[in-house]
Amino acid sequence: MSKDKSPESQSSINTSTNKPTLDALRNDIDRLDSEIHRLLNDRARCAQQVADVKNEQANGEPVIYYRPEREAQVLRRVMDRNKGPLSDETAASLFREIMSACLALEEPMKVAFLGPEGTFTQAAALKHFGHAVNTSSQATIDEVFREVASGVANYGVVPVENTTEGMVNTTLDSFIGSNLVICGEVELRIHHHLLIGPATKSESITRIYSHQQSFAQCRKWLDANFPSAERIPVNSNAEAARRLNDEWHAAAIAGNMAAEIYNLDKHASNIEDNPNNTTRFLIVAKAPVPPSGDDKTSVIVSTKDKPGALLELLEPFHRSGISLTRIETRPAPGGVWAYVFFIDFEGHQDDPSIRSVLDELSAKAVNIKMLGSYPRAVL
Repeated sequence: MSKDKSPESQSSINTSTNKPTLDALRNDIDRLDSEIHRLLNDRARCAQQVADVKNEQANGEPVIYYRPEREAQVLRRVMDRNKGPLSDETAASLFREIMSACLALEEPMKVAFLGPEGTFTQAAALKHFGHAVNTSSQATIDEVFREVASGVANYGVVPVENTTEGMVNTTLDSFIGSNLVICGEVELRIHHHLLIGPATKSESITRIYSHQQSFAQCRKWLDANFPSAERIPVNSNAEAARRLNDEWHAAAIAGNMAAEIYNLDKHASNIEDNPNNTTRFLIVAKAPVPPSGDDKTSVIVSTKDKPGALLELLEPFHRSGISLTRIETRPAPGGVWAYVFFIDFEGHQDDPSIRSVLDELSAKAVNIKMLGSYPRAVL
């Protein structure tokens, strides 16, 4: 004979014999919401206690509240244990916001990004850090680096590569003269929309504003749908969106955030030529990051102009079975060396196998500069 169950232990969600009523399901949701709310505040109080312990152990040194490797590990565990029906990414994104809100109780962080407001870089910053941080718009990538280097911002977010347009050379060049390190990365699926303002007459569009890279990423769609419209490049997609307030014959290519901030309508959605169009962003900071268990390392290597120079640099990676994820060549500044190679590879610089390869590389190269080891993008 089955045992009687108390009302508290019964859930209409798990009922197998009777179809639950709408009222019963709503009662279940209310009960679960109350439990989730209680647990959220328990977690927030625990985060505050973590801050107290860190402050007690600081001995006058600056306290580091945000730990990129720790947060990457938490998000990976969320995705590993997720059983649905929420997707892994949705579950991790929810926990990302929970951690962001709890971290803000310890210390609100300031994050500099390539602006203005509404750029994809700002969207990447919020995706990586959550919405409880204070974001600060900067006009150029160099200014993002300066904000972090001066201590005005805790972290900076800059674009580094796009699947359609390749590397962002300004970001690569900024690392050459900077002491900042990479402490994280974030990948953002880029969806472009043709936006119109309240004054726009959609049948009379004769000019379209956007960033040059966005024009390149939407070239086929524009050729097919607006072949005669003038394409006017501006500094950012957000700047393009901002121009539509009073122009009745203009449109802009930008993303969802710009559309929301500047109160624009989508005349056409997802107009990018490549449906998998993705941009990778780097998080820059002053302090290096300990291993997280699934990391990448970035270095700058300079060498003299001689036959087989690149092959000589890559051979130790091949021999040690270390996977390279990106190689990019840039002209060396000042003409001292012929080339500068930006190399990304799997592993952390504290790993013995990585350390051995880096030591061998140092003996072969004119100069090697560590840009940092950091957790592989989770979201």
